[in-house]
Amino acid sequence: MKLLRLGDKGKEKPSIIDNDGNYRDLSKVINELNPQTLNFQTLKKIKNTNIYNLPKLDRNLRIGACISNPSKFIGIGLNFSDHAAETGAKPPSEPIIFMKATSSINGPNDDIELKPNSQKLDWEVELGVIIGNLAKNINKEKSQDHILGYCLVNDVSEREWQTEGTGQWVKGKSHDTYGPIGPYLVTKDEIKDFKNLNMTLDLNDQRMQTGNTKTMIFDVNEIVSYVSKFMTLNPGDIITTGTPPGVGMGKKPQLFLKDGDRLNLKIDNLGEQNSKVVTI
Repeated sequence: MKLLRLGDKGKEKPSIIDNDGNYRDLSKVINELNPQTLNFQTLKKIKNTNIYNLPKLDRNLRIGACISNPSKFIGIGLNFSDHAAETGAKPPSEPIIFMKATSSINGPNDDIELKPNSQKLDWEVELGVIIGNLAKNINKEKSQDHILGYCLVNDVSEREWQTEGTGQWVKGKSHDTYGPIGPYLVTKDEIKDFKNLNMTLDLNDQRMQTGNTKTMIFDVNEIVSYVSKFMTLNPGDIITTGTPPGVGMGKKPQLFLKDGDRLNLKIDNLGEQNSKVVTI
């Protein structure tokens, strides 16, 4: 199933897409898509509901972030062999973990803010993993027992803040709007092979990133297991799993986002994002 949140910021309604492509209001079934409801019990409750009896919602409503108030937004760095090569970095021997502030979460089609002192704002199309069951120190063979589904993520990154001066990855990844997620959370039963998903990102209608999850150094199951050994993963937590080649930092010459730029991101079966960069 495809779950999403529709409405103005702060007023989103939990929703589902039916087999005819209509948006249906889930408010009578669950009150939100958040850590309290993002679990396998909720999925069972929705599956036992005749969603065709639920009210239709206007397809022109704003699509919000597909998750509200997760406890953690975790990133994995340099996880595609071809992306590591373009940055000149040595492929890591174990996953690189960083955090994105949960306040960076943004709707999939909302504007991305460009601060006046930002010189190196970059893009990263990524596969997001949504946790549905508490995971603590689990083996990779058990990871799927804890994964609720997947979503599309743009891991927006300010490279100067991330790597230069007293740069830290969390600084470069956490400004407001730097975490567009969605348009929807797709339950894992609808993803046939998470190891073979095509990923693309276009900037102003020009292709920048073309990749596939098959070039991940560490796959989804390895990542969830690894992270769970260092911190407890809670329902609703998001792990964004790395990006393929084609980021602005890796271009020659380098290319970074400017006011008015338009981004389009796609991953097989996870929908697409369309956002605009605006100076604040």
